[in-house]
Amino acid sequence: MIELNQVTKTFYNFTAIRQLTAVIRDGMIFGLVGSNGAGKSTMLRLMAGILRPDEGTVTLDGDIIFEQPEVKQNICFLSDTISFFPNATAASMCHYYSLMYPAFDTEAFHGLAAKFKIPMQKKLQTFSKGQKKQVSILLGICTGTKYLLCDETFDGLDPVMRQAVKSLFASELLKRDFTPVVASHNLRELEDICDCVGLIHEGKLLFTKDLDQMKCNINKIHCVISDPSKEEHLLRSLSVLQYEKSGSLLTITARGPREEILKCAMGHDPVFAEVLPLSLEEIFISETEAAGYDIKNLIQ
Repeated sequence: MIELNQVTKTFYNFTAIRQLTAVIRDGMIFGLVGSNGAGKSTMLRLMAGILRPDEGTVTLDGDIIFEQPEVKQNICFLSDTISFFPNATAASMCHYYSLMYPAFDTEAFHGLAAKFKIPMQKKLQTFSKGQKKQVSILLGICTGTKYLLCDETFDGLDPVMRQAVKSLFASELLKRDFTPVVASHNLRELEDICDCVGLIHEGKLLFTKDLDQMKCNINKIHCVISDPSKEEHLLRSLSVLQYEKSGSLLTITARGPREEILKCAMGHDPVFAEVLPLSLEEIFISETEAAGYDIKNLIQ
């Protein structure tokens, strides 16, 4: 597993990562979400050993990653900014990766390139953004590394290709010891494939939770309570992340199991009450608003 222990990384006068602690368990798809500039890319680069932490440690199975080639051979990092050598082709990049990664599967790359209809001898600089992204992902998967760190993996891919990449990840998980870490703004995509999600905000990890557990522990309730005093008491009784009222309808996002939230609401004599599960996007908005990243503050 990859561990970050009390890690801080500063660029000039800007602290991108501050006292961050996280554990990436093996054999799962880990999703990393966060606001713009939250530190997602910096965190991935620290995990890949590209950046040295100013404080704290970043280790793989107990070994420091930075400047340790034998450790870094277990990790492949795919940047959100795709770059290849000048005049490179898919074939030449395949050869280069085979030199850099001992476990690179050249046969598998050629097979996948054929399925994705990637022309092997055409210069990559002539490819579209989506095609370049496809080549980058296929190269990353075929490295055979234990960890594949992906920054904005699905950006630039059409819906069919996004599903194909998800299927490739699932297939690799079944075949070998494989742990993809996916940072993305596309929360809907992460919701489909991730087992665990970490939310980073202003350089700190707000939480790391199993996706199913997280969805079960944060819920939204719609209710109508005619007595204002009972309505206020309900808000005090729940662990409220956010709430709003439109006419007589009160909408509350709160922490806690669905059954407990509904039981609490029913104890305040509602005219109507219904609990709904939240999407990952709604959970992200609720958690970041609770941390001070509120849309109301941005537009005022």
